[in-house]
Amino acid sequence: MKIALLLGTAALSLGAAAPLPPQKVDLLIRGGTIYTGSDAPFVGDVAVKGDRIVAVGAHANLIAARVIDAKGMIVAPGFIDPHTHMGDDLASTDPKKRLIPAFLMQGVTTAFIGNDGGGSPDLAKVLGSAASKPVGINYAAWVGFGAVRERVVGEDARDPTPAELERMKGLVAGAMCQGALGLSTGLFYAPQSFAKTEEVIALAKEAGKRGGSYDSHIRDESSYTVGLAAAIDEAIRIGREGGLPAHISHIKALGVDVQGQAPAIIAKIDAARARGEKVTANQYPWSASGTSLVASLVPLWAQDGGRPALLKRFDDPALTEKMHAGMVENLRKRGGAGKLLIVEGKYRNRYLDAVAKEMKLDPVDAAIAVIRIGDPGTVSFNQSEADIAAFMRQPWVMTGSDASGGHPRVYGSFARKYDKYVKADHVITLRQFIERSSALTADTFGLEGRGHLRAGAFADVVVFDPRTYASRATYEQPALLAAGVRTVLVNGVLAVDRGAMTGKAAGRALAHKPTPGTCN
Repeated sequence: MKIALLLGTAALSLGAAAPLPPQKVDLLIRGGTIYTGSDAPFVGDVAVKGDRIVAVGAHANLIAARVIDAKGMIVAPGFIDPHTHMGDDLASTDPKKRLIPAFLMQGVTTAFIGNDGGGSPDLAKVLGSAASKPVGINYAAWVGFGAVRERVVGEDARDPTPAELERMKGLVAGAMCQGALGLSTGLFYAPQSFAKTEEVIALAKEAGKRGGSYDSHIRDESSYTVGLAAAIDEAIRIGREGGLPAHISHIKALGVDVQGQAPAIIAKIDAARARGEKVTANQYPWSASGTSLVASLVPLWAQDGGRPALLKRFDDPALTEKMHAGMVENLRKRGGAGKLLIVEGKYRNRYLDAVAKEMKLDPVDAAIAVIRIGDPGTVSFNQSEADIAAFMRQPWVMTGSDASGGHPRVYGSFARKYDKYVKADHVITLRQFIERSSALTADTFGLEGRGHLRAGAFADVVVFDPRTYASRATYEQPALLAAGVRTVLVNGVLAVDRGAMTGKAAGRALAHKPTPGTCN
């Protein structure tokens, strides 16, 4: 087997006629089963010097300051999570939070933030934070349609004026020039849901002309408004007319009305791809989704104007019947009060039906009582395993977590996908799991030097035990660290060593490079 060595800026091969002198490296991961992100697995070594991989293959002619025995282990590129809500932790004043142990202990070395339309347009500030507040993982960021719209239009259900639309376009363009991956939306959520498709396209064009992508929590994953199929069509249209790749976040068929529709949605996306359109998706490996109690149950019309307006509507006798009927219907779509788990606040880890029984109210009135206190996070069990498996098998679906508080997906998504869907259920292979958790994401979003184990790449590496790698987090105990990860390197630095956090913060902010000539 030939082995590529990075010496300065030149790449040499051990297959060359002239013998090479021994090369000193900082770290040698020896004897593991290597999945490079693009090749069939083989047993060999990974050598690291500084922040780069210098050799993958045989270990001849290398002298290492530290050797890690990886016999029987899987050695893979550090995993990349394209959809998270970890921005607050990455910017925290608490250095332990900024390490993001929930991700590192699964082998996740890079995450995207600003998803669902929430990404600040002040990208220079978001990406610059890592310089003064060191982080444990790499991160890239989206500019959020919701954040832009709220800054200019507010929370009202109305179209922007022509002048406001120009201001919004300017904010997106500015964020792209500061390093945004592209434009993210959460069109299911008010006030983003008040925007027409054409408004989104206008902003997507600003990202597209600068080489960005479009990432969407689609307008409807269920049957709340336009329906799942129409929402997929809208996302594809925005990508096509915006002139940029479309990425559908946490793809799913949510709720009793749309369960079983995965094959039709897959066919729709495959048809777009066959036409040459760039459409991909990510997925978390859980049957329960996570959002807030308001987003789960309250009709969109009642969210116009934000929380103050909503609370006034709760107190308006003229709206009581309409509000109640809308919430009853949304609760039905989610499978009923016994399928809705509250994961924050006073009623944490209580199902809505139990809360209603305690309050001696019907479930909708109980939900309103809870919302008056606050808008807690919820977990609702509303997907079928058949749909989950169907989406997971697609070569254009990558692993994501949608990491947000109160749901075990923060601490266990990548580990669970391996343990359940590779090892137990055989939905996908180990190689597919690794490549769709690393290389596919890096290549789709242009993360240069990430997602692959090859000479010259950044040394983001995970070593895990295939016998024990698994999620320990549950819906009742969502904050348990995953098991089975032995070693994690982030930019060549040991972030996890011998199965324990080292406390070293070697992550970097990854700025997307805009198309040359578009940021004058």
